[in-house]
Amino acid sequence: MGRRFLFVLGSSRSEGNTELLARRAAEQLPADVEQEWISLAEHLLPDFVDLRHDSDHVRPPAGENVALLLDATLAATDIVIASPLYWYSVSSLTKRYLDYWSGWLRIPGVDFKATLAGRTLWGVTALADDEPAVADPLIGTLGNSAAYMKMRFGGVLLGSGSARGDVLKDTAALARAKTFFAQEAPLARFSHEGA
Repeated sequence: MGRRFLFVLGSSRSEGNTELLARRAAEQLPADVEQEWISLAEHLLPDFVDLRHDSDHVRPPAGENVALLLDATLAATDIVIASPLYWYSVSSLTKRYLDYWSGWLRIPGVDFKATLAGRTLWGVTALADDEPAVADPLIGTLGNSAAYMKMRFGGVLLGSGSARGDVLKDTAALARAKTFFAQEAPLARFSHEGA
C-alpha cells in the first residue's frame, strides 16, 4: 500500500495560519503520495455520545460526515491533525474528531485500533505566542493519542501567527516544513514515560 496522507483541518476558518503551514509541508511530499484534505468545519460532526458500555455500536451510515471521516481515517497511512492552538490545546472541532475515535474502537468488524497501529500521526499548529512551550498540551494530546493507538508519532510542526497569513513570515517554520514529513517517525510513547 502506498502512502496516503489524510489532512484533518481543525480550524473554524479556511486558509488560516495552521492550514497554510500544513499546505507548505504537504507541497514537499512526493507526487505519488495521495493526499486527502477534510475540513472539520465543512464536515461537522454531531456531539459525541459515549456509548462505551452500551452494545449498539454500529458503523455509521454512508453519506454522513461521521462515515466520511471514519473511512478516510482507516484509509490513511499518515494522519495529519492540523489544529490551531486554542487555549493551549487542540480546537474543539479537532477534539470532537478525536472523541469519535473512542466510539470507532468499539464498532464490530472495524478493528480501528489494529488498523491504525503502526501508521503515523502528525500535527501542525500555529500559535499566537513566541514561547513554543505553550503548545506542550496540544503536543501531549496528539503524542499520547498516538501511543494509545500504537501509532508512530511524527511530532508537531509549530508556526507562529495570529493575523491571517502571519505564518508565512515565520521563516524558521517554513524551513522546518520543507523536511517535516521526510523525517522518520518513531513509535509513540506516553509522555509520562519520559518522552
